[in-house]
Amino acid sequence: PQRVAAGTQGSEVYDDGTNTFFWRAHTLTVLFILTCALGYVTLLEETPQDTAYNTKRGIVASILVFLCFGVTQAKDGPFSRPHPAYWRFWLCVSVVYELFLIFILFQTVQDGRQFMKYIDPHLGVPLPERDYGGNCLIYDPGNGTDPFHNIWDKLDGFVPAHFFGWYLKTLMIRDWWMCMIISVMFEFLEYSLEHQLPNFSECWWDHWIMDVILCNGLGIYCGMKTLSWLSLKTYKWQGLWNIPTYKGKMKRIVFQFTPYSWVKFEWKPASSLRRWLAVCGIIFVFLLAELNTFYLKFVLWMPPEHYLVLLRLVFFVNVGGVAMREIYDFMDDPKFHKKLGQQAWLVAAITATEFLIVVKYDPYTLTLSLPFYITQCWILGIILVLTWTAWRFFIRDITLRYKEIRRQKQEHRHEKDKCLSNGDGHSALLEEPNGSKLRERKL
Repeated sequence: PQRVAAGTQGSEVYDDGTNTFFWRAHTLTVLFILTCALGYVTLLEETPQDTAYNTKRGIVASILVFLCFGVTQAKDGPFSRPHPAYWRFWLCVSVVYELFLIFILFQTVQDGRQFMKYIDPHLGVPLPERDYGGNCLIYDPGNGTDPFHNIWDKLDGFVPAHFFGWYLKTLMIRDWWMCMIISVMFEFLEYSLEHQLPNFSECWWDHWIMDVILCNGLGIYCGMKTLSWLSLKTYKWQGLWNIPTYKGKMKRIVFQFTPYSWVKFEWKPASSLRRWLAVCGIIFVFLLAELNTFYLKFVLWMPPEHYLVLLRLVFFVNVGGVAMREIYDFMDDPKFHKKLGQQAWLVAAITATEFLIVVKYDPYTLTLSLPFYITQCWILGIILVLTWTAWRFFIRDITLRYKEIRRQKQEHRHEKDKCLSNGDGHSALLEEPNGSKLRERKL
């Protein structure tokens, strides 16, 4: 975050007038009061004899104290709006979530699934996966009541979720091409893995019309329009108490939830091998996180509409934006940003841990072999990507370097020919006495 110095006392003041030093002092006081209050309640009330209840209450209290400490003392990220403490909070939530995933990873499959009952008693029960395939007729003449019933059956709560999800992903990635590639690639993954999860089995028009064009495409379009507005917006801030009118104050409060300044992401994947590999890595992690959403529901027996699934998506929306900004800063200016940001590392670790849980809890499903024609398609795609990479960053560069060296040699030879004398093969750049003697001999 952009800051200005605040005297010689070591305090920090954000440009919007937030005194970080005194704010952290107040929040440390709140942390102390919270700890005392928790201890006071524990000492005064009679402790129940329910071990499970006491365990849950102790874990929740420990997490709250850790979050309060992290919000006040953790390192600031690249964002300062609506307040740096908001992003420090999500950083600490990332640590808590990663620890929870590691705990689940070290349980047996049965214990891990039954442990979810401590969060919600309705969990821990195997659930049938919904099949979105079946009758794929857009117009069903056999149904006289409603021939378009197949379309209406697909219009559930996940349609607006797709739209808002891709709207927010566009705000994170800030690039139309990358968003479209991830959107189309995920549909190919659904085609490839529908033999593992029935949830991936959808009609062709559900894949390409409803998902890619309507939901994802419209979300990406609206996201790009929002990015265009944010890039054209004037970022000139004024303190709330310096604004005379109530309308101006309300406008300033609303704009507190917009960025402090704007950075346009220019990924330029073809500019260097380093950026190309980084962009490929970003796309891979995005797709893996998307797949983890479905596979975690499958192996932990969580229904798609459960609030934990929604909370995970809200979590990734908040931490993903910070991680993408840290990755872009590290790629764009590695001299200033000498290492990758902390939130980016945590997101990568969380995604990897989720995948390890899926592998451990249901290796049989993951090892179901792909159909032969799908394997051929993926092998062909990988060969094309590797061939283009080798041509663009190795063969093409070698060819261009050879052409440049050849051009320089030709120019040097041409300049050398110009320096030769008038046909006798002697250089015109000889010393003056030797040149005079030659002219005398010719005369």
